[in-house]
Amino acid sequence: MLSPSSGNTIIKSKLISRRMFLLTAAKAVVMVGIIGRLVSLQINERSKYKTLSDKNRFREWKLAPERGVIKDFFDKEIASNEQVYQVHLIPENSKDIEKLFVRLKTILNIPDKKLFFLKRVISKQKPWEPIIVSDNITWSEFSRINLFLHELEGVKPVVSIARMYPDNSSAHILGYVSQVSTKDLQTKKYLKDLHVPGMTIGKTGLERKLDEEIIGKIGFQRYEVNAFGKRIKQIQINEGQAGKSFKTTLDFEIQKFTKELLKDKAAAVCVMDIYNGDIVSLVSSPTFEPNEFVHGLDRKYWDSLIKNERRPLTNKAISGLYPPGSTIKTLVALSALENGIIKPQDTFKCSGKIELFGEKFHCWEKDGHGFVNLRKGIQRSCDVYFYEVARKLGVDRLSITAKKFGLGKKVLSGFVEERAGVVPDTKWKKKFIGQNWYLGETLHSGIGQGYFQSTPLQLCLMTAQIANGGFEIKPRILFNQKNNKLKDYIKYKNENPNDPLPIDLLLSNFDLKPLFKNQEHINLIKDAMYSSSNEPGGTSYKHRWENKKFTFAGKTGSSQIKRFTEDQREAEVKQESLPYKDRDHALFVAYAPYNDPKYAISVLVEHGGSGGKTAAPIAKKIIKKVLERHELRQRVNKLLGEEV
Repeated sequence: MLSPSSGNTIIKSKLISRRMFLLTAAKAVVMVGIIGRLVSLQINERSKYKTLSDKNRFREWKLAPERGVIKDFFDKEIASNEQVYQVHLIPENSKDIEKLFVRLKTILNIPDKKLFFLKRVISKQKPWEPIIVSDNITWSEFSRINLFLHELEGVKPVVSIARMYPDNSSAHILGYVSQVSTKDLQTKKYLKDLHVPGMTIGKTGLERKLDEEIIGKIGFQRYEVNAFGKRIKQIQINEGQAGKSFKTTLDFEIQKFTKELLKDKAAAVCVMDIYNGDIVSLVSSPTFEPNEFVHGLDRKYWDSLIKNERRPLTNKAISGLYPPGSTIKTLVALSALENGIIKPQDTFKCSGKIELFGEKFHCWEKDGHGFVNLRKGIQRSCDVYFYEVARKLGVDRLSITAKKFGLGKKVLSGFVEERAGVVPDTKWKKKFIGQNWYLGETLHSGIGQGYFQSTPLQLCLMTAQIANGGFEIKPRILFNQKNNKLKDYIKYKNENPNDPLPIDLLLSNFDLKPLFKNQEHINLIKDAMYSSSNEPGGTSYKHRWENKKFTFAGKTGSSQIKRFTEDQREAEVKQESLPYKDRDHALFVAYAPYNDPKYAISVLVEHGGSGGKTAAPIAKKIIKKVLERHELRQRVNKLLGEEV
């Protein structure tokens, strides 16, 4: 029999053994776990940690790509690039940022507001990521920075490339570039992998439309760094790839010439090839300086732009909406002919006004034009004649014709600034205004007033399609060499006047879309436009060219801003005697030369008063300039055609 002390010893021994077993088992489990984790890290996740290690050893500095250039039709660069001097800073390489900024402020005269902004940027990014202290310093400042570089730890003088516009005559259609915003990064997916501090992107116009292609591919500099992130040596450099360059249909010389003619006016001009839709000139006035946007806009300059009542930032040629006034009378007459509402010799008597349901509708000629037919109605721009025609035609049929000829819709692609305008009809008013259409509104539409809204570009397209015989064309501003089917068709018709092929089959062979039922109706409108510009009594007769080389056929127009009172009519108050804001907008559309049409033009002068007095003289000068350069344009076209 065991003593009590012996029994206790045995129990304690068993307890210790059990505890040792549990401890050993726990150790084994831990060891297995450690070994398993080591295997996982060294084998399964080897590539992951090797990459992370490399990222700790290497740093990449992205380089902004060089934007492609934009050229005019004659290969003149209208949006180019220039060498600029910049100051970059890598915060981690500076021992004392505050002291460094004090020194930079002295050397570069940096304002306190800019320093505060730079400090805020530094606080939000990684210490090894560079920031741009100044992106456009002078050579003198650049030299001073290099002279004191030994005192400026972390600072790097950089020679870079920035956007440059040699002239601001094409500012609106080219647009401008500026710094990438947070909104840009959110809305433009292509910037996700392209964004580089200091990079600029297109904000408006062609710069915005072409941005993804013209921006190029970023480059980079790769450095090896130590454990503290300090650069040891440069490992690799890739300069990236310059963006794609583009050729436009614009003529830089015409752009500059037009800009000077529009100086001190709120106005717009569009010139278009009537066969292929090439836009030769598209100018809006007043203009702005696009170079001011490249390196950060000065607040005073920005305020001067947005407070200017003549809206220099608005591209009036494609964004400005105006009643087309009497320029639309060409389409009213054409629509009436096409729908069999009138015949060319049908006459209406104009006594200066007509009355409808107690409302008076006045003609611009107080005493009237007497008996007026279609030709005289367009020549003299008789309002009463077109009141009568519109009343018989109806707004719905007029609307169909107007839309066929390019009104009421966007006619360029990819320009967010372009506006569609309004071509009203009975359904439109019911949908957008919630009211029925009234006959009196049809009369106003017949002279291009009321709800009608159009852009100068649309009016130019309308005129071009009348001038080319009534065939649809697509306006374009980017050059592409394609076979011109419309010119081929006209050449074929001239060489084969007795071709027995049905007209529909012939047109389909040339892939043309006619906008008419009877082409003779188009010819009647063209003849009437000729009389308006070249025969006594025509509203633009005073501004004709005697030289047949420059003879144009046109139509004047005035967009009423404020309705004349009866007292003003009786007193025969002139537009020029009214306050500027109360004057009508002046319009003029034309094509030239009359015997062999090549180009169409539209001119709008805000509050210009009279189309015949203000807009037509401008068009006259531009038409001459464009036609003088036509042969040069043709030679370039021929060379490009041979290259393709």
